[in-house]
Amino acid sequence: MKIYTGRGDEGMTDLQDMSRVSKTNPRIEAYGTVDEANTVVGMARPTGYDDIDEWLSGAQNHLHVIQADLANPDPDEDSPVITEAHVDELEAWIDTAEAELEPLTHFILPGGSETGSRLHHARAVCRRAERRAVTLADDEDVNAAVVAYLNRLSDALFEWARLVNAREGVPEHQPTY
Repeated sequence: MKIYTGRGDEGMTDLQDMSRVSKTNPRIEAYGTVDEANTVVGMARPTGYDDIDEWLSGAQNHLHVIQADLANPDPDEDSPVITEAHVDELEAWIDTAEAELEPLTHFILPGGSETGSRLHHARAVCRRAERRAVTLADDEDVNAAVVAYLNRLSDALFEWARLVNAREGVPEHQPTY
């Protein structure tokens, strides 16, 4: 099987239901930005910490499911979809990370260690993916768990960045106003 088909050469692509849409369609923008978030999350692995690497691996798989979910404008009962159970699992991972951290009492600037900085970058891209999904949901039906998951994942990536920095002894810096 060849990787190229030429079907997209004129700026159109197929959705899961085989309908053709512009590559600038909000649905394509949404799942394309989720793909970008997934790629940036992958760039943060390995972190050197088994627990965080397992969480990131799980999140990457969930992001892949979200891409399939968003690519299908009319899912049936056998279609891959993100669920509240995925959101709950992510919340449990956040809670585990937060239990190891000092409570946050002020805003922090993204950065720190190389891995911490990569996780902060992934968080920012995840927020953009969330905005694209919300934009799509303004005009079309979108699984509400998709938006909830992306919102929670950006929180998780923030906490995992803080956790890596804490484990590596890298201080967090506050913005000055």
